[in-house]
Amino acid sequence: MLDVTIYSARGCGYCQSAEYLLKRKGVQNLIKIQVDIEPEQRARMIARTGRRTVPQIFIGDAHVGGFDDLAALEKSGQLDILLSQ
Repeated sequence: MLDVTIYSARGCGYCQSAEYLLKRKGVQNLIKIQVDIEPEQRARMIARTGRRTVPQIFIGDAHVGGFDDLAALEKSGQLDILLSQ
């Protein structure tokens, strides 16, 4: 299973929901980057994604998007395919 990177912030409900979903899917290699604790990481996240909001989720090197995007992948059955690569 690929590593999953999530840019998140403390107190972010969407971030917590994304983490819960990923853990429920069996993701063990979850790399959590808290942009509220490491401001330089927020700049890196924006440069990588063009987005300013958290969470921003990567499966391997593929940018998935935020929680709504992740939930849509789960609903369509595509999340399992991405995670199994």
